[in-house]
Amino acid sequence: MKSEGRARRLHTFLLLAAGLGAFLFRVPLLSQRPMHTDEAVHAVKAGILLDEGVYTYNPYEYHGPTLYYFSLPFIALSGAESFREIPNEAPLRIVPVLFGTALVFLLFLIRDGLGRRATLCAAVLTAVSPAMVYFSRYYVQEMLLVFFTFAAIVAVWRYTRAKKFPWALGAGVCLGLMHATKETSVIAYGSMLAAALLTMAWTRYIDHRQLRVRDYIHHWHAAGAVKVALVVSLFLLTAFLSNPAATWDAVRTYGFYLSRAGTGDSSTHGPALHLHPWHYYLQMLLFFRSGPGPGWSEAFILLLAALGLIFALRRKREGEGNIYLHRFLAFYALLMTAAYTLIPYKTPWCLLGFLHGMILVSGIGASSVYGRLRKVWLKGLAVILFALASCHLAAQAYRAGFVFPADTRNPYVYAHTSTDLLNLVRRTETLKQLHPQGDRMVIKVFAPESDYWPLPWYLRKFENVGYWSGVPAEPEAPVLITMPALEEKLGARLHRSYRKEFFGLRPEVLLMVYIEEPLWDRFIESRAGPSEPGT
Repeated sequence: MKSEGRARRLHTFLLLAAGLGAFLFRVPLLSQRPMHTDEAVHAVKAGILLDEGVYTYNPYEYHGPTLYYFSLPFIALSGAESFREIPNEAPLRIVPVLFGTALVFLLFLIRDGLGRRATLCAAVLTAVSPAMVYFSRYYVQEMLLVFFTFAAIVAVWRYTRAKKFPWALGAGVCLGLMHATKETSVIAYGSMLAAALLTMAWTRYIDHRQLRVRDYIHHWHAAGAVKVALVVSLFLLTAFLSNPAATWDAVRTYGFYLSRAGTGDSSTHGPALHLHPWHYYLQMLLFFRSGPGPGWSEAFILLLAALGLIFALRRKREGEGNIYLHRFLAFYALLMTAAYTLIPYKTPWCLLGFLHGMILVSGIGASSVYGRLRKVWLKGLAVILFALASCHLAAQAYRAGFVFPADTRNPYVYAHTSTDLLNLVRRTETLKQLHPQGDRMVIKVFAPESDYWPLPWYLRKFENVGYWSGVPAEPEAPVLITMPALEEKLGARLHRSYRKEFFGLRPEVLLMVYIEEPLWDRFIESRAGPSEPGT
């Protein structure tokens, strides 16, 4: 009994260490990487909520409001009272950091079903997976969706253990938060339901045992959970009932998203940008190398997941954990992988949903392999190999997050903002110090199809910035930012003298900055004195 207590305390300590390690791995230098277009769009949406107290669900774009609402406390902690005052990216990116870290701590509530070894292995892999680390530092909805999905699974598991309504209530809240986070939650809903049905069918086939729903779930508890999910989702999507039209918008949005799923169209960068072959995600995870860059691979997770799938489906009740939960997770991960693989629309962060499922099943695989080893030296060797592979994943995660955070040689970097854009931002900061109007200096931005993001984030502290998808009739201003495609039309409408500079927006996409001649002269004179801030 005492040895069992010590083992449990040790396991708790190691899980806590994994969670702390996950946080410390994710939180440094959150402002180092330039804002991706999608991150900047969401930052501006959060800014509108902060400044105006308004959220309006858009059935065509942007997803649900949970990311924005969870950002408000951290913006307040930064001392900012308005969008313009947000000091940097950290108060925003800390939100996915915390949810990505919390995935590890959620494992405490399911370790009796996974088994201690599987739980610990899953915790380590969650903490060091390059994709999980990289996108835990990305201001998009995906990490929140993964967390709420896993929390729903955990709540249902706990409910089946005790059949207490608070766990059903918690499951309903999490299911509602999933939908209020992102429309793709329906993929997880379908995968969870199908996985439960397949678990029942497979268990009847291989164990000759019938799993009856009524033995695990009271129907009125299930009905209550569904009602809670609907209330939570609609309450958030309608902005606390202030926009009832969002109820219908949340339904008709799927017509639009189904269309984009097949065409791969990007709302910001053009048609078919996100159209990728079925093996796009799997190839990225198995092995990726771009030009002279380093190699990347999370094949260790995929290998263990394959073993976990085999053990969950082939073995009967043996070893650690609950075989029915193992089978459910195996089917869930398999179905999520199949769904995201078959959908033509693909962006790297969308792989997180099925990758997290794979990580859970990887824990089962690692635990099952260890449990079947009979010799002590083989068990020791297995632990060493797992530790080495985890260190290899951690090294890649560090490289992705801190060495190649915006470099195309990183497999998770996707249509990302160039680091050269930060030079443009520094230039505007220098120019405003030289202009008599300071923050009120006028800046005009022209880009075809409004392809100027993430500039609205970086120019948020300027009071007089205008954005156009073409050249307006009167384009003159101290600073103009445009693209080569509009150069000829802009030049025909300019009457003042300007100097031009070029900065990278994204790979192979340039911005042109026109600086009015008198302001340019003051800038050159300032260079002869103290160094330019930020250089």
